[in-house]
Amino acid sequence: MTTESIGATMGGDSRAQTGVIAFQGELGAYSHEACHNARPNMTVLPCPTFEDVIEALRSGRADLAMLPVENSTYGRVADIHRMLPFSGLHIVDEAFVRVRIALMSVPGRKLADIRKVRAHLVLLPQSSRFLREHGIAGQAAADSAGAAAELAVSKAPNEGVLASEIAAEIHGLGVLARDIEDNAHNTTRFLIMAREPDYSRRGPGKMMTTFVFRVRNIPAALYKALGGFATNGVNMTKLESYMVDGNFTATQFYADIEGHPEDANVRLALEELKFFTSHMDLLGVYPEDPRRND
Repeated sequence: MTTESIGATMGGDSRAQTGVIAFQGELGAYSHEACHNARPNMTVLPCPTFEDVIEALRSGRADLAMLPVENSTYGRVADIHRMLPFSGLHIVDEAFVRVRIALMSVPGRKLADIRKVRAHLVLLPQSSRFLREHGIAGQAAADSAGAAAELAVSKAPNEGVLASEIAAEIHGLGVLARDIEDNAHNTTRFLIMAREPDYSRRGPGKMMTTFVFRVRNIPAALYKALGGFATNGVNMTKLESYMVDGNFTATQFYADIEGHPEDANVRLALEELKFFTSHMDLLGVYPEDPRRND
């Protein structure tokens, strides 16, 4: 998809949208919470892997897909940037979820009863201070929401789970402590994907544009390619590189910029970019989430 093909629109109130939205993980995962917050009227479809999420959308089993791309503490989500350009899908929105960690257990348990908690590996260090203060050991699990589902069945004594509160609601567990994460700023950014692009201007705030490109094999190509964004006053909020097909000499760049491709300054910057690139694909144009600047 290139900037010349701008025109398709979906329109309407995105939060009122109905249909099916796919996500990776179990019911109660933070991706499920992102779906619930951003598209509360849609039916969720949990999928085992990111590839399964993408295939569910491409095949028509889902109308949208929710994919995490980066976390404020742990950086980018592995493989997502590599998958998106080849998925044939389009970014139509973004969503930010504050990672609030709750400690939950079987109803009737007290915090003093808990000696061990299970959670996804990334959640355990995020709650290390709380666990240490209460003498609770952490054990890694493949999925926090899945660990909650298992505990609801096993009712293991003196055991808890770290997960989103939505996991406790879904699996009938009692919340013993809330917001136990060490860093109050911990936030995950998600992209909402669709089969068709929506390049319309929508929402009360700024628009964002995401694209990937490869520079030509000439000296200072990247410097020259990015110069147009600086001279035209376009704010680039993200630029990441990764190898293509395991080739050290083939590098692709993933970029987010503020603005719409039809804005005069963005249009000029993208035109200048083309002089120094061998390939450029527009992945999506979408409203900026209000929580981006929180």
